[in-house]
Amino acid sequence: MQHPIIDVPIESLPFVDEHFIEIAATPEEVWEALIQVVEGFGEGRSAPSLSRALGCAQTESEGHAQEIGSTVPGFVVTRSVRPAVLALMGQHRFSRYALIFSIIEKPSGLVLLGAQTRAEFPGRRGTVYRGLVIGTRGHVLATNGILRSVRKRAERERGRPKAASAQNR
Repeated sequence: MQHPIIDVPIESLPFVDEHFIEIAATPEEVWEALIQVVEGFGEGRSAPSLSRALGCAQTESEGHAQEIGSTVPGFVVTRSVRPAVLALMGQHRFSRYALIFSIIEKPSGLVLLGAQTRAEFPGRRGTVYRGLVIGTRGHVLATNGILRSVRKRAERERGRPKAASAQNR
């Protein structure tokens, strides 16, 4: 795969926020659901079009979302530790950013899925963009929507035989 990879350590990007959701599923089921949701980022015309309009380094889906170096519009997979961590990074004209998903099994048997955002918004344009995305809570709505989609998919697939799950994807 030949595409630009962001050469910035995730931890060097400033912390923006972190959101969590509890899911009644196993870590493996949550991982599978997360991968399917992330791969869905590239479906339809709006994500590639928006990523091109913003000048994102990644504008198309390539590879499988659980493989380092794979892309979905706006992101490249930079860490993948099944079934614990999936990190996506991206950059465009106004920002460099990371979305890090963590999957933690709780003693109760539930799984805690976290989504941490780190980003920098250089220059005046970056400051304006941050206001539009973070200041309006649009980012919070989008992130929580991703978490709810993963929960819905994981809980729906819970307990289904693997052959049936694969057919219903």
